[in-house]
Amino acid sequence: MDRVDRKILAELQHNGRLTITELAARVRLSLSPCHRRLRELERTGVIRGYRALVDAASVGLTFEALVFVTMRQEDRTTVAAFEQAVAEIPHVLQAQRLFGDPDFLLRIVAADLPAFQQLYDEKLATLPGVQHLTSTLVMKHVVHERPVPLQ
Repeated sequence: MDRVDRKILAELQHNGRLTITELAARVRLSLSPCHRRLRELERTGVIRGYRALVDAASVGLTFEALVFVTMRQEDRTTVAAFEQAVAEIPHVLQAQRLFGDPDFLLRIVAADLPAFQQLYDEKLATLPGVQHLTSTLVMKHVVHERPVPLQ
């Protein structure tokens, strides 16, 4: 990956809806080499995909919590079952496995506190291998969906 590839990535992180013609002009390449580089970045997985960023509050999901999960057991089968079950819960926007304690961090959105409580009681607390859940509420986003630094 060279400086031109990084410029392509920076432009697309800023505006993923650029046409190939607009992108080529911004990175100062002719159309064909820019298109070739873009396809290679996509083929190799550097660019994982394209999507719209939706404001959760605008669609009625105004409540956000971070849930720390401590596992009762961490054998391969239990962890795999937990991760698969978490991946099937649409209100889990992010899930990270952590070193140390706790074992996982989940970012959850819900309509309100009662909806979160229902999700917590019916889904999160019943996930495979869970020993303990600790939640904290998000007051505000200070840095949110920042582009990946390319230097």
